[in-house]
Amino acid sequence: MKFVDKALIKVIAGRGGNGCKSFFSRKFNLHSRRSGGDGGDGGSIYIISDRNLNTLVDYKFKSIIKAESGRNGMNFLKKGRNGKDSFIYVPIGTYVYEEEDNKLIGKMTRHKQVLLVAKGGRHGLGNVRCKSRNYNYDINKRIFGKFGEKKKILLELKLLADVGTVGLPNSGKSTFVRSVSSSRTKIASYPFTTMFPELGVVNINRLNKFVISDIPGIIHGAWKGIGLGTRFLKHLEHCSLLLHIVDVSVDFSIVLKNIQIIENEIKNYDQDLYKKNRWLVFNKIDLINSSKIISLKDLIKTEIKPVKYYLVSSKKKIGTFLLCKEIFEFIKNKR
Repeated sequence: MKFVDKALIKVIAGRGGNGCKSFFSRKFNLHSRRSGGDGGDGGSIYIISDRNLNTLVDYKFKSIIKAESGRNGMNFLKKGRNGKDSFIYVPIGTYVYEEEDNKLIGKMTRHKQVLLVAKGGRHGLGNVRCKSRNYNYDINKRIFGKFGEKKKILLELKLLADVGTVGLPNSGKSTFVRSVSSSRTKIASYPFTTMFPELGVVNINRLNKFVISDIPGIIHGAWKGIGLGTRFLKHLEHCSLLLHIVDVSVDFSIVLKNIQIIENEIKNYDQDLYKKNRWLVFNKIDLINSSKIISLKDLIKTEIKPVKYYLVSSKKKIGTFLLCKEIFEFIKNKR
């Protein structure tokens, strides 16, 4: 299924049914009595979050959502039927904005959360309800139903994960996520194998687990729109921790340069994201010998000086379980 993380839709709530103007009279009684019933309320439109969904593709082509209007009132004091509500099902992590002023209406952060986005019109009143203490009242008076709300809303999906991975294309992010989690993201030897964000669940044991996300690789100048740009970095905003995956199978001077590229791209994209906790994960250590590993450790201590770093091989699963255990402990303390 195609991954879509943004959709613009128009919502039109139902109109309230009109009140009825009706009279009845009994046999041998010259005075008619009012008997017009009220109309029904217009249907409203609600957004409901569903943990079984992971894309907004359903609303890429279905851009107008309408609710049913209320039925008109009838004679003999019969009330019109209320209009049926309409429901928009979205993935957890969807943000709902008003398109006109970009005002945030709500965040869908838990399963089966309900958000009202367009309220149906109020029902009209029948002439039996239009009474007055004044003797000269209008016996023909009735009240029409109100129109429902109508607006354009923007749905924007931001995936909810505990841990996010960043790095250059082919640094081994997808291999790492696939090796430690339930994710089945595509793996290949060419750049931009990952085209859309993927989520995976990492099980430390039967009771302890966390969610990790894999986003497409970032290249130099991505914040200017080069490559796939930085549009997917927004999916890391909810993460407690970022893992910067670095390929160490290349020359160490290139390793330093690649680290700086990602750091600059995140900083240019968003300062809050740049301030998040980031651990360096030096990947593909199975492709270098022991002497180079010693040189790499010296380089890390003298040149890079990260807050925390790990040496792993995602393909051979070297050091990955220890890293995942420490990630879980970090997340548990943050919760």
